[in-house]
Amino acid sequence: MDRLAQGHPPARHPRGFGDSDKPEGGYDQDTAARDLHGFLAPTGLSRPGGVDIVAHDVGTWIALAHAELYPGDVRRLVLTESAIPGVSTPAPAGIPSETANLKSWQFAFNRLDDLPEILVQGHERAYLAWLFATKSTRTYAIEPTALDEYVRVFSAPGAVRASFAWSRAAFSLEALAQAKVRAAHRLPMPVLALGGGDGIGDALRATVATLGDHVKGGAIGESCGHFLPEECPDELAASILDFRRGTR
Repeated sequence: MDRLAQGHPPARHPRGFGDSDKPEGGYDQDTAARDLHGFLAPTGLSRPGGVDIVAHDVGTWIALAHAELYPGDVRRLVLTESAIPGVSTPAPAGIPSETANLKSWQFAFNRLDDLPEILVQGHERAYLAWLFATKSTRTYAIEPTALDEYVRVFSAPGAVRASFAWSRAAFSLEALAQAKVRAAHRLPMPVLALGGGDGIGDALRATVATLGDHVKGGAIGESCGHFLPEECPDELAASILDFRRGTR
């Protein structure tokens, strides 16, 4: 979305994702929120009273920061499958169980300097295939053509670096301090926070409930892992539509 400042057509993804630009910096949540705020009006998406926003994983980081800083932009907010840096309860100290490790290992790995790029570049397909296989329950949901597209964009110049830059920025001391400042801004809009039954379950709802007064949600899909849009699209769509019908 940084192309807006250069007079280019707006990108379809946040910086670093998909075919968007991959600058060296700007992966912190405050900048991401400004990017999204600046994206809405030029694209004609802005509406009086705000728009409905649905987000997943790192998109949840972005959407939450945006809603905290620009609440007038958002009518309803749907957040899915993510821990919130600086807000979620830290993982217990010590060596996690095998199940817990599979859900959380990336937070420490992604923050390392250089090593993730060294290990992943040139092995993008193997890396992504492993991620999809280990973080999903309905592994068949990630079709070969979808994997091909993920590999294509993840193999682009700068894409691996940009991918890990989101975690490095989110867990920096400055970003964690920013998260606490933003968390003091209560969310005024209705929020739906969802986790997969085999993913984070009710943890996201419990976290976001500390930030707003109109938060609902919980776990969906008895056999649904991290990738809610792919693994349980019907359950996810039904939850969102019910939420929309029940809120103004």
